[in-house]
Amino acid sequence: MAEYRISIYGRKQSEWDQLASWIVNNDLYSENVVWLIQIPRLYNVYKEMGIVTSFQNILDNIFIPLFEVTVDPDSHRQLHVFLKQVVGLDLVDDESKPERRPTKHMPTPDQWTNVFNPAFSYYAYYCYANLYTLNKLRESKGMTTIKFRPHSGEAGDIDHLAATFLTAHNIAHGINLRKSPVLQYLYYLAQIGLAMSPLSNNSLFLDYHRNPFPMFFLRGLNVSLSTDDPLQIHLTKEPLVEEYSIAASVWKLSACDLCEIARNSVYQSGFSHALKSHWIGKEYYKRGPNGNEIQRTNVPHIRLEFRDRIWREEMQLVYLGKAIIPEEVEK
Repeated sequence: MAEYRISIYGRKQSEWDQLASWIVNNDLYSENVVWLIQIPRLYNVYKEMGIVTSFQNILDNIFIPLFEVTVDPDSHRQLHVFLKQVVGLDLVDDESKPERRPTKHMPTPDQWTNVFNPAFSYYAYYCYANLYTLNKLRESKGMTTIKFRPHSGEAGDIDHLAATFLTAHNIAHGINLRKSPVLQYLYYLAQIGLAMSPLSNNSLFLDYHRNPFPMFFLRGLNVSLSTDDPLQIHLTKEPLVEEYSIAASVWKLSACDLCEIARNSVYQSGFSHALKSHWIGKEYYKRGPNGNEIQRTNVPHIRLEFRDRIWREEMQLVYLGKAIIPEEVEK
């Protein structure tokens, strides 16, 4: 099972049809694979090249075809087929680049005509807002929805993590949460998924022994292990197994720990309810041990009972004993 990422740049509206045609015409379909669409934050490059005149052009190029195919699937037949396998939208770029902090006086996308790249939170908000509207429309028509799952907190300003806390379903990386105990606590309470890639971080931004993954895991954050740029960074034919084996060796993770991390990975993934039920149990969406089928997950009930009890106590503390806690997580 894998989630592959592929890019849509927002330079022209025909990109979606070209990508869908490539996928469909070459029969690139597998029940074991779903797709996330990466959007590189490259407005400034396109502006300097004269490809776009405003930031609104990029938003239109990305989202207008999605709204058109949702309203009338026959208008983009191959795209309609491809979107059945698309589960998420990702924002990517080098987060360490300096950027201007957003203010309430920032121009709207159609008025953003200067050559400067908008801040990360500006991208995040407008992608989230368009996805929210698109998903409501797709839900009303019984179609699959697309989650917002950006790269965030790999480097750069801590504001990135604040923005994705408000807008994202899951995020990739999130290692900068180690610098902000408050945001780390909020991510814990909301159980926002963190798909972390320690070997990638080790190559680019953070030494392996300084990676906060084991600390996040012990504290109960919703963390999983994933690969990032496996062809560049990994040395074996099984990059995900490489991530797990090195993490287990360096941080002395037990078999129970590895199984819990793998269970979190299934939770965070964009696979269907039926496949998640097959992998981790028919009632996986229930909180705590009630949702654990130990024959499938290999995670002891007592581990999940501990996680659930501590989380509920923290929620009651924050809400002064008046927390309304749903008994099911999102399917």
